Amino acid sequence: MNITRSEKLRINDLTGKIIGAAVEVHKAFGPGLLESVYEDCMAVELKLQRLPFERQKPVSLIYKGHEVGADLKIDFLVVDLIVVELKSVFALLPIHEAQLLTYLKLTGCPAGLLINFNVPLLTKGVKRMLNGVTV
Repeated sequence: MNITRSEKLRINDLTGKIIGAAVEVHKAFGPGLLESVYEDCMAVELKLQRLPFERQKPVSLIYKGHEVGADLKIDFLVVDLIVVELKSVFALLPIHEAQLLTYLKLTGCPAGLLINFNVPLLTKGVKRMLNGVTV
């Protein structure tokens, strides 16, 4: 997937705003809560920042004309460009990265954020992934 310089700048701007929203939520509660609590608060913060999003968006997978994987849901799809997966775990694992990469491949979105709220400093819990983007 090739993206233009202006698209890259837009993606960087959006991911910065999303991370900023997550930092605001983390400032309010810190680490240690359930993922669902952070998700509820992120929805409020994204609205306050006027970022259009879909929450718990189903992802369909069509294989040889058959729909499979109906249980896949993205935590947030922001501006139809950025997949956001939230976690509240001891440490991000390769399976969490595989989950985000799966969503990126199935949606065709150029970028995604994996955000772990269970860290003392939120920026240490953020992983940005690209979907085979050539810049």
